[in-house]
Amino acid sequence: MDDVPDLNAHLAARLRTLRAEQGLTLDHLSERTGVSRSMISLIERGESSPTAVILDKLAGGLGATLASLFADERTSEASPLARHADQRVWRDPESGYLRRSLSAPGFPSPIELVEVILPAGARVAYDTMHRTVGVSQQIWIIEGSIELSLGDDRHELKTGDCLSMKLDRPTVFRNVSEHSARYLVALATDRAASGSPHR
Repeated sequence: MDDVPDLNAHLAARLRTLRAEQGLTLDHLSERTGVSRSMISLIERGESSPTAVILDKLAGGLGATLASLFADERTSEASPLARHADQRVWRDPESGYLRRSLSAPGFPSPIELVEVILPAGARVAYDTMHRTVGVSQQIWIIEGSIELSLGDDRHELKTGDCLSMKLDRPTVFRNVSEHSARYLVALATDRAASGSPHR
């Protein structure tokens, strides 16, 4: 697993780069996301271990996905292969959920794959906010079960189930069982859908 200081440094650099590319000040990004200016500054200096919820808000305000924050800047020279030993692994300090970035970092692709392990009793809630790109997502349960709420819709997902969804409403992941759940998340971005509200 990546050690936390190294991954925090990577996240800090990615956020600074994405914000600079859009010409956004800390205040502008704070207004877009609802994350305080001081918190964004701490994260960008690598002095804070942000939660998944905060990272998702920042990604949304920057027109990116949460998964893309863990990847490298996309270049045509990037390798299409991501060896298991080189895949970035991160644990959310709030919920304890573990995410592994499966896709090759920096390789230009509209699809991002992530493996998630959601501990027993864990809950992660993402708010809806304006996203400058459309994002579609599919979740395939490898083992265990989770409850997923998408706005007013609630789904009970068990081993082998696959749910397709758009990230356009509040989304809550819960593991109400006594065992960890493991699932694959596939995300696809659609810049043609920019301007519509997406998380």
